[in-house]
Amino acid sequence: MKFETDYIEKLAKIIADNGLTEISLEDGEQAITIRKDLPEVIAAAPAAVAAAPVAATAPAPVASAPQPAAKEPEAKGRAITSPMVGTFYAASSPDAAPFVEVGSTVNAGDVVCIIEAMKLMNEIKSEQSGKVVQICVKNGDPIEYGQVLMYVE
Repeated sequence: MKFETDYIEKLAKIIADNGLTEISLEDGEQAITIRKDLPEVIAAAPAAVAAAPVAATAPAPVASAPQPAAKEPEAKGRAITSPMVGTFYAASSPDAAPFVEVGSTVNAGDVVCIIEAMKLMNEIKSEQSGKVVQICVKNGDPIEYGQVLMYVE
C-alpha cells in the first residue's frame, strides 16, 4: 500500500484539528512521519508538514520544514497553491522550456508546473485565466501542502 496524497492531507488535518505536533505510522515496508513545527515567534504561521517514506527496517526519520524566510512583498492576483508535499519542477524535463514564466498568459486548465511526490509526477493546472505576475518557488525546491507556487492576475 502506498501512502496516497489524500491520506497524507487527512493526517495533516488531524494534526491541525487536534492540536497534535506529530503522527508516525508504519504499514509493511513503508513508514511516514508528519510533524507540525511550532514557530516560537510567529503565532499565526500555517502548519508545516513533512512526509518521508522509508523502509520498515530503518527508524522513520523526520524531515523538518525550513524556517520561515523574510516576508515577501504582497503580490497582486490569485495564488496557485500546492495541493501536496513534494518537489517543484517548472518544466517537464531538465532540457525543456518552463511551462510558464513571469508575464506568460495562462488559461484555466493549462499546466503551470509539475510536483513530484512519492516518485509520481503530478501536473498542476491553473484554475483561472490570466497573466503570471510572480513565481514564488525555484525549480527543484521542496514545497509544502498549501504553499503558494505563483500568482496569476
